[in-house]
Amino acid sequence: MAPYLLYLLGHFVFNAPENHQQWWDWMADPVVFMANTLFFVALFIHAWVGMRDIIIDYIHVPGIRFALFGLTGLSLVAMGMWVLRTLFMVTL
Repeated sequence: MAPYLLYLLGHFVFNAPENHQQWWDWMADPVVFMANTLFFVALFIHAWVGMRDIIIDYIHVPGIRFALFGLTGLSLVAMGMWVLRTLFMVTL
């Protein structure tokens, strides 16, 4: 994730899109699309592992732990679907 963030920083510092069409064209590039998709997949996996560890370490009641796992999982899936919808909108 860090190399991708460095790439984004460099891109926007040295080659920032000047208008909406340039931004749209850059986002529609297949390499950028795949990089964005992989970044968000890694981000959501990272978030799941972190939240799972926090819940396991600090929530000791099994029912509450199970409910928080479910809420966390559903939230991450919903956010992932929203990100994919947004990314696919650009490519259409």
